[in-house]
Amino acid sequence: MKRIGLLGGSFNPAHAGHRRISLFALQALGLDELWWLVSPGNPLKAGAADMAPLAARLASAQRIARHAPIKPTAIETRLHTRYTVDTLRRIVRRYPNDRFVWIMGADNLAQFDRWKDWRGIAKTLPIAVVARPGYGGGARSGVAMGWLGRFGRPASGAKRWTRWSLPALVQLHTLPDPTSATARRAADPDWHRCITPKTLRDRVTHRAVSPEVHCPLLPPPPAR
Repeated sequence: MKRIGLLGGSFNPAHAGHRRISLFALQALGLDELWWLVSPGNPLKAGAADMAPLAARLASAQRIARHAPIKPTAIETRLHTRYTVDTLRRIVRRYPNDRFVWIMGADNLAQFDRWKDWRGIAKTLPIAVVARPGYGGGARSGVAMGWLGRFGRPASGAKRWTRWSLPALVQLHTLPDPTSATARRAADPDWHRCITPKTLRDRVTHRAVSPEVHCPLLPPPPAR
C-alpha cells in the first residue's frame, strides 16, 4: 500500500511554490509520493485566454518536480473526467491497494463550495489544507468551512490520516510562499511558446502525451 497525496491544479505554469508546498505535505502527511493532477481544463477557469496547452503545463510540472517523489500526471484525460469529485472516485477505484489524501491550498478552500459535489469530495478522501498568504480569513469564514469545520483533525496527528473516518479535514501551516502562476504569466505571457520535439510521458499512466507547443526553458527547480 502506498500513501499518496493528490494536488490538483492548472499548473499554468508549475512553479517553485507548488514544489515547496508538495515537499512540505510529503513530510507532514508521511506520504510515499504525491501526484500533481494537471487539469485538462478547470471548469472554474473555462475560457481563460491565457491557459497554455496541456502538454506545455505538464512539461513545466515535470521540470519543477524533478528529483522529488512528485509525479505530474494528466490522468484525467485517460479517465475522461472534468470534475474533481469524479476524478477522485475513479482514482480510488482504479488503485484499490493504495490510500489517497486530497491536498489543496487555502485559496481553494475559500471557494470550495463552488465545486461540483464538494461534500462528496470530502466523503471520498480526507482533505489536507495548506495555508496560503492572504486566504486564511476567507477560508475560515467560507461556506465550505462552516460544514467541514466540524470534521477537523489536529495537525499533530496528520500522519495518521489513513485511520481517519470520513469526512476529515486537517489544516497544515508552513512558511508562506507568495509565488503565483499569475505573476509568472504576467512576467512572461509567452512562457510556453517554444517547441521541443521531445515526447512527454505521463509518470502515473506511463502513456505518451501528444507533444504540443511548450517551453523547456523554465528555471531549474530549487534544491530539495
